[in-house]
Amino acid sequence: MDKPKTTPKDFFLWAGAMVAFYWSVIAFIFLIFDYISYALPNPLAYYPSDPYQSGISSEMASIIVLLPLALVLLRIIRKDIVRDPSRKEIWVRRWALILILFVAGVAMAGDFITLLTSFLSGEDMTLAFLLKVLVVFLVAGGVFLHFIADFRGYWDLFPKRKNTVVGGVAILAVVSIVSGFFIVGTPAAARLARFDAQKVSDLQNIQSQVITYWQAKQKLPATLGDLSNSLAYGPLPVDAQSGQSYEYQAVRTFSFKLCAVFNAESRTIQGMPAVPRAISPIDNKPVADNWQHGVGRVCFDRTIDPSFYPPLSK
Repeated sequence: MDKPKTTPKDFFLWAGAMVAFYWSVIAFIFLIFDYISYALPNPLAYYPSDPYQSGISSEMASIIVLLPLALVLLRIIRKDIVRDPSRKEIWVRRWALILILFVAGVAMAGDFITLLTSFLSGEDMTLAFLLKVLVVFLVAGGVFLHFIADFRGYWDLFPKRKNTVVGGVAILAVVSIVSGFFIVGTPAAARLARFDAQKVSDLQNIQSQVITYWQAKQKLPATLGDLSNSLAYGPLPVDAQSGQSYEYQAVRTFSFKLCAVFNAESRTIQGMPAVPRAISPIDNKPVADNWQHGVGRVCFDRTIDPSFYPPLSK
């Protein structure tokens, strides 16, 4: 009996299904990785204030678009096989299934190698690391079991079970996306966090200009307008959210205050040691030397140490 021929329709259906499937699975794994990193952050790693500025938004979008596409294409392929059982024997199907099994097997083997290497080298296997290893193993193992069952014709014997699996995958995808809003917050909250991060950056900019002004004139500017009058300084930043100028006040000879209105409390990293409060060389009082903030109007007291910022020579 002649082997069935692969038509252009067969090739592009399988190619599209595999690309969408691989992409969505990888996006799902990295999305869960990002959730784990957010919930159990590494104190030594840089931690962005806005997780949606990292890969989370693209990973969510990939799952929302590509996973349903993969399921639809596989369903079309399945219907073609029901109408013409010879479609099961085309080379593109066999190669696609074997490739999936190969990749899933390699992923599980690599997962075990990573775990054993960390164990044998005596590294500190954190909970976040173990969870990521478990995620890769479960996802790769699930993919392997599903497609080896398809390769052996298991789903032909139990089609209802296959529908149950497909439904479970769809539910898992929805849960993974919705749960992200509880883990890292909604995109609207992330937008407010970006405004807050910009405000901190603007205040740091203004603080730098105030220090430079003091070094040049040995006095603090009376108002922020004193900074914008000189050609040596660029335009002062304003609050991008409200469009208003930031609040500044010269307190004493070396001390000044910068204020802004924040949308939320600044995010801190679990496991990080508390930031020590510096001691002012002027009055020996604690001075906040970081930019952690609460909700609403927050002021940052700053004191210039002349020994660190000596006047500029004339």
